[in-house]
Amino acid sequence: MIGMLRLAVAVCFAAALSQFPAFSDQYVQRLGGQVDALARMAAEFDASAEGAGLTRDQALDDLSGSAFRDAHQSNMRDVFIRLDRARADLQMLRIAGPLERMLLPHRLRDTETLAATWGDFRPAVPVTVAGLWAAGIGLVLGWLLTTLPGLFLGRRRDRLGWR
Repeated sequence: MIGMLRLAVAVCFAAALSQFPAFSDQYVQRLGGQVDALARMAAEFDASAEGAGLTRDQALDDLSGSAFRDAHQSNMRDVFIRLDRARADLQMLRIAGPLERMLLPHRLRDTETLAATWGDFRPAVPVTVAGLWAAGIGLVLGWLLTTLPGLFLGRRRDRLGWR
């Protein structure tokens, strides 16, 4: 019975992790689109600032004095912060292979992009090498997850003389 439970958990982990390479590919594609859109907004803002003879920081400082201007200033600061973070994440995720991305979950931190990717993602049977490797890793992790507690409890029973 325990063996069947271990196998069921291992297969569930395998199925779940086998989807990660495809999901991370879709996330990277969407993040690239986000970076393009944010970069366009930043470039337009910088061009407007330059046309007025201001630097980006001076233009941001100039956006104050009313509720609307303060809100716009805050929005633009958020755009620049999000753009910098998204560019750094995109660069790391593009360098990493599909399996290496499993070690970079902190780089899938753009919540809007993550939610949109998850909303459109449809699981499929993995036929890529990365998908099959991820399934194998999931199988081993699932098996270990169900095996280690039993090993720990067995050793504890031995130490307490419960056998």
